[in-house]
Parts: sequence; structure tokens; C-alpha cells
Amino acid sequence: MTSDFPTEIFSDVLEGNAAYAARFPGTGLSGRAAKGLALVTCMDSRIEPLQLLGMEQGDVKILRNAGARVTDDVLRTLVLAAYLLDVTRVLVMPHTHCKMASATEEEIHASILEQYGVDTNSVEFRTVPDQEAALAYDVRRIRSYPLLPQDLVVAGAVYDVHTGSISPRDV
Repeated sequence: MTSDFPTEIFSDVLEGNAAYAARFPGTGLSGRAAKGLALVTCMDSRIEPLQLLGMEQGDVKILRNAGARVTDDVLRTLVLAAYLLDVTRVLVMPHTHCKMASATEEEIHASILEQYGVDTNSVEFRTVPDQEAALAYDVRRIRSYPLLPQDLVVAGAVYDVHTGSISPRDV
């Protein structure tokens, strides 16, 4: 059987993993959220979720996507986390200088079409022209989701990529 895995393109990933696996001691973790926290944040690589919250591996369930938006998949994942993985609180945490907050939905579609010739209009990117309004909407969406526990505590904060600080928001 031949492999279609593009080994040469992912050689850095495979080498990095080999080095990691060689020194991997095992975690002994259960897979549950030891601190009862789920974090919804952006995929931006400037965000180091565990470090910026003072947490460790196993403490938090981390859900990441473009713009830190509460999508149907985030809600699905939070249901599983709340009932099966000991999550009792959720922090929705977008960040400053986010690409998703720098353009409208139409502008992103037009840019991709112009630069790459790909029509992405069938995809909703969920841009955030008003980050504060989007955060408030997403927090309310979790709080009002009927399949989540009524006592689930949900809050919002914005992470500043230049200072490393989070600013809680009243939402």
C-alpha cells in the first residue's frame, strides 16, 4: 500500500513531532477540564491560550476559529465539554488587531476572488466589523443555548496582542 501523505512538504512537522515524541513523558491527564474552563478564542498564532491565562495542559478546553466566533460547531463542542468534560465556565476571548475585524464579509470575498480566483461566497466568514457587539452577541448565544446547563457561567474578554493583557467586558 502506497502512502499519499506528502512527507516532503510536512517534513518539518514530522521532524518536530519525532523530537517531541522522543522526550514525551506522558501526561497522565484524563481529558477533562481540570479548571472547569472552556476558552473560545481566535486561531491567531500570537495567542498562547494556556500561558496567557496562567493555566497548564489539562486545565482548559480550547476552541479556536477565525475571529473567536461562537458557531454551531462551537456550541456542539461546548455541549460535549459541559456534560462530559467537566466544563462549568466559558470565556469568549477575541483579540485586538484581528484580521477578521479589519474587513467586511464582502471585502474578504472580493479579495480572495481577486487574488486567487476563488469564489468563496458560499462560505460565511463571520467578520466582526464591531468587535464589542460581536462579543456580546456570542456570549448571549452561549448563555441562551437551550442544550447547555443553565448554571454554566459565560463571560467575555478581549486579549491585547501587544500587551498580553485581557480586558474583561460586561456583556
